[in-house]
Amino acid sequence: MKMIKMKYISILLSLIVFLVVSSGHAQVDSLQIHTDSLVIKEQIVSDSDSLPAAVIHNPEFLYSFLAQLQALDSLKDRKINIVHIGDSHIQADVMTDALRQNFQTRFGNAGLGFAFPHSLAKTNGSSHLRFASNGQWSSLRNVYPDNGSPVGLSGMALFTDNNDFVIELSVRNENYYFNNLKIITPNNQQSFELVQAIQPIALRSDTPKTITHKIKSGETLSGIAQRYKTTVSQIRTINGLRNNNIRAGASLKIPTGEMQSQKIDSAAFQKINLEPFVSDYYYSYQNLGSTDKIYLRPNNQYTDFALNGIVLENNQSGILYHSIGVNGAKYSDYNKYPLFFEQVNALEPDLVIISLGTNEAFDRLCNDCFYNQMEAFLFLLREQNPQVAILLTTPPPALFNRKYPNTFCEALSEVIISSSLKDRYSVWDLYREMGGNESMQQLINEGSIARDRVHYSTGGYKKQGNTLFEALMITYQNYLNSESL
Repeated sequence: MKMIKMKYISILLSLIVFLVVSSGHAQVDSLQIHTDSLVIKEQIVSDSDSLPAAVIHNPEFLYSFLAQLQALDSLKDRKINIVHIGDSHIQADVMTDALRQNFQTRFGNAGLGFAFPHSLAKTNGSSHLRFASNGQWSSLRNVYPDNGSPVGLSGMALFTDNNDFVIELSVRNENYYFNNLKIITPNNQQSFELVQAIQPIALRSDTPKTITHKIKSGETLSGIAQRYKTTVSQIRTINGLRNNNIRAGASLKIPTGEMQSQKIDSAAFQKINLEPFVSDYYYSYQNLGSTDKIYLRPNNQYTDFALNGIVLENNQSGILYHSIGVNGAKYSDYNKYPLFFEQVNALEPDLVIISLGTNEAFDRLCNDCFYNQMEAFLFLLREQNPQVAILLTTPPPALFNRKYPNTFCEALSEVIISSSLKDRYSVWDLYREMGGNESMQQLINEGSIARDRVHYSTGGYKKQGNTLFEALMITYQNYLNSESL
């Protein structure tokens, strides 16, 4: 203990000397930030003989959020919105669900929050929800070039010009049954109607969808099967062929692996007899009665339909934890789509958490290039939400080709931390909380990281979520202590 105290005194004296020497400089550099962080850690060590579970840099930038949290804690009279934006670490809603459950256990469950029909876009999403539809939907992720598709709040576009669809939304977890539902669309068009089923609904057809291929001279059945990513056996079965012999000029039915669209009788549904509340960024149906299932049908006043997201809430005060992630996404991908930043307003955020950087690290992006894209993201976010509290997390450690440490994760983490004071955001250093590259073998041994050595296991993501919550609660308690002085 004596050695630790002397070490703390030595560091404190060094800090004083450094501040005196650098007093003529207005811009705070990374050395000051790291020294401040080190002093905080040493001070806690002196008091408790153990390193803190987590430290958040620049906690003062969270004070507006923490004040709202304090009011909710004492008055139980409001909903607080946390919006967590990221890449594939976030899209599956594992880390974020650990945070959601921790927050809601502590401060109250106001609902599941933001939802998107990822399965209709043929990708992964939250395990709390199931989406199904009889229609075929087009989709685009923000990682692709902007082609005019309505990529919005989900970081994805989901759209169709078919006016005979039904979308079924089912909640699998009874803790997230909902009373209120918001619908988010481009230009806030009321292109979807909310309906209930009054008889059993079958959204999936049993009839395979096929396309027609006209056989050219020289083609073989195996070559055709390979071209369409199917099998010779499937082609023979659907066409009633006894062998592999085919002739030029004839037509073949080719199975697509999908089913034909199911026609749905409109008499199977009853329109929700509620007038929607319309805000600038969404339209909502309130006081539905607690339910686990609802259907969206086309509003026939429109010819094109695009869905950017849905928000599920109940009538209780508490926390809404909105999770938005896109596999492969970088800051630059979100920056391409102004509609994304505009629609963040629909969630009325009190705190925005941003977890990006892994894909930039694997692209070996230079530090300045990364900072420029991050700075642009923050500018666009604040342009829409000037007063929102912002917390960035650094990218977790990972390996190139499952063998070599990705040193760019550490380098970009330094960029995030060193820029935080100047750009007025808080930071949680996930890279170091997971032990950095030096801890990779330990992460493998404990099963925290997935086989690709980039993503993490369910247990690993839950550990990250639990640790971030602990860090935020330490920050919250420090805030309460300072308010009581």
